[in-house]
This record gives sequence, C-alpha cells and structure tokens, in this order.
Amino acid sequence: MNKRFSTAMAVMSLAALALTGCGAAATSTGATSASAGAVSAAVTSSAPADLKTAKTPLGDIVVNGKGMSVYVFDKDIKDSGKSACNTACLAIWSPVTADSGTPAGEGVSAKVGVITTDAGTKQVTLDGMPLYVFSKDAVPGDVKGQGVLKIWWAIRPAGEKISTPAG
Repeated sequence: MNKRFSTAMAVMSLAALALTGCGAAATSTGATSASAGAVSAAVTSSAPADLKTAKTPLGDIVVNGKGMSVYVFDKDIKDSGKSACNTACLAIWSPVTADSGTPAGEGVSAKVGVITTDAGTKQVTLDGMPLYVFSKDAVPGDVKGQGVLKIWWAIRPAGEKISTPAG
C-alpha cells in the first residue's frame, strides 16, 4: 500500500512540476489538470513535419502530418529563431519537428520554415512562429489547446492565429 501511495505521490509531483513551467495544462477556463500519461505522451510523440489543413470546430486550421492541430504560443517572438516554450512547457506542448530544413505545407499559404531548438532538432515554423501540438488533443480534429491560458492559439492556413477561445 505504501509503495502505491509513494508512486502516486511521485506522479502527482511530476505533474505539478510540469504545470509550473508555463502553466500550459490549464484549460481555457483557467482550471488546471494533468496526467502522467498526457505528459509522457507529449514527450515521446513525434509528428511528421509536413503541414496541411483540416476542418475543425474552429474552421480551417493548420494541422501536422498526422492531422493533429498545431498551435502558436504568444510568448514566442516572430522571426526570433527561438522558442520560448522550454523544460516543463515542452512536456505538454511538443514542438512540431522536421526531418529536413524544407518541410512541406499542403494547402498552407503562409511561409513554412524551421528553427533549430536548444536540443538541436528542427522545429517547424509558420510565418516565423514556432509550432506545437497539445498533449490533450487525442485525435485529429481535437482543438483542446485553443485559448489555453489565453496564450495558445490554433492557426489559419494563411498564418493568422485564431485568437478566440474554443467554445
């Protein structure tokens, strides 16, 4: 019994630590939640770099090669060549990565590019903004990351962020 309690406490501590990095697990209503599964899924998942578009409850948005919604982060600075999401933030918001310096953007009219992360991987950008996927988006079409903390936004094919919360 003590071993299970210790394990549960360790998982809760890890989740709390992840939440403190950028608060990214908060929902658009401000409530916070996280699970060890969501955190580990975000760290280990790797989505294809190619971007395309998909119809969602938010309208046409940019998605990664697996059809998962991609988001921009208001704390990133356009054309800076850097991501402001690091450490615990990255446990919840995985960068969209590329195998090459020239990812494709089918149906995307904004400029697709890459930056090199601190870890040395290539992160896909759209009009100079780094792109991320949200760990709580479980299936293509999910937009659970939309409006989180009023700093995470889905993006239109022309590169504009959708700055209204999902509803």
